[in-house]
Amino acid sequence: MQLQMVDLKGQYRRIQGEINEAIQSVINDAAFIKGKYVSEFCENLEKYLETKHIIPCANGTDALQLALMALDLNPGDEVITTPFTFVATAETIVLLGLKPVFVDIDPVTFNLDTSKIEEHITEKTKCIIPVHLFGQSADMSEIMDIADRYNLNVIEDAAQAIGAKYSFNNQMQNCGTIGDIGTLSFFPSKNLGCYGDGGAVMTNDESLAHKINLFANHGSTRKYYYDEIGINSRLDGVQAAILNVKLKYLDDYNKARQKAASIYDHLLADVEEVETPVIATNRNHVYHQYTLKLSEGRDEVQAALKEKGIPTAIYYPAPLYTQSIYQAYKSQKEDYAITESLCNSVLSLPMHTELNEDMQRYIVDALKSALVKSMV
Repeated sequence: MQLQMVDLKGQYRRIQGEINEAIQSVINDAAFIKGKYVSEFCENLEKYLETKHIIPCANGTDALQLALMALDLNPGDEVITTPFTFVATAETIVLLGLKPVFVDIDPVTFNLDTSKIEEHITEKTKCIIPVHLFGQSADMSEIMDIADRYNLNVIEDAAQAIGAKYSFNNQMQNCGTIGDIGTLSFFPSKNLGCYGDGGAVMTNDESLAHKINLFANHGSTRKYYYDEIGINSRLDGVQAAILNVKLKYLDDYNKARQKAASIYDHLLADVEEVETPVIATNRNHVYHQYTLKLSEGRDEVQAALKEKGIPTAIYYPAPLYTQSIYQAYKSQKEDYAITESLCNSVLSLPMHTELNEDMQRYIVDALKSALVKSMV
């Protein structure tokens, strides 16, 4: 049995005709940069996410940088975020001369622990960047309440959570549309992924949308005339056409992931050494990753599964504040107990739209056997 963390080939085969036709249309029209395919995708994504403005860009990292640029922050301003995430979240903060302030995470959702945010707020704090990790929303009600009290902006890093929802003000809303700005990545392995790099920024604020679009296009709204120092960050026509096809199937893709997660949950229900993902109140989960917590022997278990041809991944093996270039940003107010515990215990199993129950039974049987051996 051949297993993959993400089966992009299998997913492609199901929609091969539509994808090939979409790509060929872009080539026939030579609409490679901007143009109708990008515009059509943005319009459809705005409708799907129920947001007013989608600004496409080259990748999810650029999306975060553009969001921060639009807030007119000053060097030394502080941005509260999580140390348990992909580096791009903190990287863009530092690149702009800002200071990341790492706050420990919730042991259930792996997202920002909102009970610890306020003690890290200073007169220099200007923004909070929650990451909706692995496909489940952070506690946006608490985050928005804190932001309102302290007059802070909120940028939602929704790169792993497109289609995930959170009940905000008694209404289920899409992750990325609750704060001032939301960001997305269309990296191929994402729930909505293209066949290269791609990203987007979303906002309901027209002024912010104008700034983001300006910064993404060399600081220009009129060719050869420049109002700001910007960057060149574009979603190309081929990727937009691919995404426009796949967007039609996103709900089905997320449902397939949710079904696979429920099967994993059932098969692992009697395994004491494993803690399966928990869905917190007021939200759902679209399972960009299916991530376990193991009580012990994580590395040995991973090695045993590899021997049986089962891919796994560790997201993330080291907190950002332990990396040499980010050590200066480690908070003296935090012991980061949850972050460090998770870095030593999490293990992500294969999760994608093409998983079937036979594959999952094989994976879980091998996991159980590996756990037994690790205890000896």
